[in-house]
Amino acid sequence: MTPLSDDMNFRRATLADLDVIMHHRRSMFFEMGYSDEGALAAMKATSEPFFAKGLANGSYVGWLAEHAGKRVIAGGGLIVFEYHSSPADPSPKRPVIVNMYTDPGYRRIGIARELMKIMVGWCRNEGFGSVLLHASEDGRRLYESLGFKPTNEMSLMLR
Repeated sequence: MTPLSDDMNFRRATLADLDVIMHHRRSMFFEMGYSDEGALAAMKATSEPFFAKGLANGSYVGWLAEHAGKRVIAGGGLIVFEYHSSPADPSPKRPVIVNMYTDPGYRRIGIARELMKIMVGWCRNEGFGSVLLHASEDGRRLYESLGFKPTNEMSLMLR
């Protein structure tokens, strides 16, 4: 397959796409090393209603890449949540990119880059001052090439 061939289509996700979004989410975590089936099932059980509600009320905005107008082969989305403002960004909302996934046979040809450009462009058009994401090792180079920088965020695992 050549990079972003003419038979590639990018479109907004709808509630009818929930199953494919959940498939991408599970596959993303599985490929990052989360292989405990019980944990993956628990994640799906709590994530599915969250993303269904978000797709319905606009707090989750997703995009999908289709090959030949039929098969969804990649996707990603944004959770937009209420957040405290700061001097750097007075907006009381923040977008976070989640669910970035491309089927293995379609990787490294520009699909994820195009999805990221679409999502970052949407954030700019909506007037957000920044967008966040959590990078996997596989995705880090792409995100850095698009201008994403590591922050001083720290985390404490409680379990």
